[in-house]
Amino acid sequence: MRGVRIAVVGSANMDLVAMAPSLPRPGETVLGTDFVMVSGGKGANQAVAVSRAGGSCVLLGAIGSDSFGVTLKARIGGAGVDVSHLRVVYGASGVALVVVNAAGDNTIVVTPGANGAFTALTGPELDAVRGPTS
Repeated sequence: MRGVRIAVVGSANMDLVAMAPSLPRPGETVLGTDFVMVSGGKGANQAVAVSRAGGSCVLLGAIGSDSFGVTLKARIGGAGVDVSHLRVVYGASGVALVVVNAAGDNTIVVTPGANGAFTALTGPELDAVRGPTS
């Protein structure tokens, strides 16, 4: 991947993940065994994977102006992804509520938040995708 810059257009979410012995049925409350907050979203996950594989990657998408947005930008950028074109939109960042049972099965509810505001690339974002011209 040397010399190639990859642009990923996609979502960035804060994943709130609870582990439990079983998935709750409607109206049921189960006691969790662990909880983690991790950066996620299809776009962010792919961009981080490119970076971890040694590639150069820019993520184009949107995060909210909330504390999750600040954390997402820091974590994704800290993984080596160029987040300089990640839009900050007033309001909430995207959030995924995930429950994982002992067998590894899960249920997920996603609220798009700022991801829903990202509908088209702007001129500077298109330039980031095109990269430098010779």
